[in-house]
Amino acid sequence: MISFELTILGTSSALPTSKRYPTAHVLNVRERFFLIDCGEGTQIQLRKYGAKYSRINHIFISHLHGDHYYGLIGLLSSYTLLERKNDLHIYAHSELAEILKKQLDLLKTEMKYQIVWHPLNFKRTQTILENNIVKVVSFPLKHRIPCCGFLFTEKPGPLNLNREKIKEHKIPIRELKNIQEGNDFTTPEGMVIKNEELTQGHKKQRSYAYCTDTSFLPHLKDIISDVDLLYHEATYDKRLEKRAGETFHSTAMQAAQLAKLCNAGQLIIGHFSARYKNVSVLLDEAREIFENTIAAEEGMAISIPQVKRGQ
Repeated sequence: MISFELTILGTSSALPTSKRYPTAHVLNVRERFFLIDCGEGTQIQLRKYGAKYSRINHIFISHLHGDHYYGLIGLLSSYTLLERKNDLHIYAHSELAEILKKQLDLLKTEMKYQIVWHPLNFKRTQTILENNIVKVVSFPLKHRIPCCGFLFTEKPGPLNLNREKIKEHKIPIRELKNIQEGNDFTTPEGMVIKNEELTQGHKKQRSYAYCTDTSFLPHLKDIISDVDLLYHEATYDKRLEKRAGETFHSTAMQAAQLAKLCNAGQLIIGHFSARYKNVSVLLDEAREIFENTIAAEEGMAISIPQVKRGQ
């Protein structure tokens, strides 16, 4: 199966616990790896859970609260020690480059790779990365400081071949790539066989939305409508809704409400307050509204199959 898999590296909010690390996720889209936030200890978690450490070429930092980026300087330092050569693209607040420059200068070590900085826009939705594998859109969240969420949508892969028709028309192997790219086939006799007859269309494009530190924003349903997998912070339970509002966070109930509004396939709640030794109260609260909810755990891997919902 062509991969589209999320691995959770950290589930805690600002205060880590003995069992929970700060926020970090790795998304594998067809063997391209994307790191989303980089809390303290992220590189330890990458190694612990077998993530493709050296194949991460894009890092997305939602905002500049420490539990979302304090692990970045350690990761960059390790890449230097490992003599990384590939460019590393970092999508973040423009101030992060200045924050890290002072630390990197202190290393007094020549970096053999280039950091390419991509400043985020915290006032509007924008496409920040698009290639033949994935499209990534950032969108503003509502937190105490500028903060963005991210939507990853898989791009269409090659068309699926209709093997019976390929065999029937005795089409040479050398022509299959052209057909998968959408081209018709012309026989030696000059007869044109339409691409529609030789292929079975694209498989479903899969998607993942990351809504970290934020107040409840119902309008996000218009940005992440029908997303396959939604991660939404659930720092508090509904008894602490006032506290959530004061700190620009969400409750598990609010996370579930957004999942329902946007018709998500599955909801993952995380960014748990350290006050919860057991997060079952948060999970139960969310499931009352959106049944297909799971609570994030360190090392958890969630795959999205290439089929339409209900198949």
